[in-house]
Amino acid sequence: MRKLATLLALTAATPAFAASGPFFSLGNTDFVVLLAFLLFIAVLVYFKVPGMLAGMLDKRAEGIQSELEEARALREEAQTILASYERKQKEVQEQAERIVAQAKTDAQAAADQAKEDLKTSIARRMAAAEDQIASAQASAVKDVRDQAIVIAVSAARQVIADGMTAADGNKLIDAAIADVDAKLH
Repeated sequence: MRKLATLLALTAATPAFAASGPFFSLGNTDFVVLLAFLLFIAVLVYFKVPGMLAGMLDKRAEGIQSELEEARALREEAQTILASYERKQKEVQEQAERIVAQAKTDAQAAADQAKEDLKTSIARRMAAAEDQIASAQASAVKDVRDQAIVIAVSAARQVIADGMTAADGNKLIDAAIADVDAKLH
C-alpha cells in the first residue's frame, strides 16, 4: 500500500505540471531550480569543497594504501616466520629421528653387552662350581685316604701287637735310639 502511494505521489508531482511559461524566466520553476543548483555548485567550488573532498578521498586512499602495504609487510613477515618455524620443525624432527636412532643403537649395544655380561657371569659361576666340585672331590679323596691310613695304622698296630713279644719290642726301641743317635751326631 505504501509503495502504491509513493508511486502515485511521484507521478502526480512531475516537473512538467509545476512549470509554467517560458523556460528562461523566473516564473518557471525548472529554471529557478537550475539556477539554485548552479549557485549551489558555484558556492561549493568557491569554498573549495571538491578539493577538500578530493583531498579527503586522497588521504583516505593513502591511508588504505599504507594499510595495504602494512598488511603486505605483515604477511611477508608472517611468511618468513612461518618458514622459519617450518625449518625449525624440520630440524627438530631430524634431531628427534637422530635421537631415536641413537637410542636404538644404544639399546642394542646395551642388550649385546648384557648378553656378554650374562655369558661371562655364567662362565664364572660354572668355573666356581667346577672348582667347588673339584675341591669337594679332593677333600673327599683326602678324607678317604686319611681314614684308610688310620685304619691301616690301627690294623698294623693290632698285627704288630699280636705278633710281637716284649723282647722284640725292646730290640726295636734300642735300634730306634741308635738310629736317632747316629743321625743327630
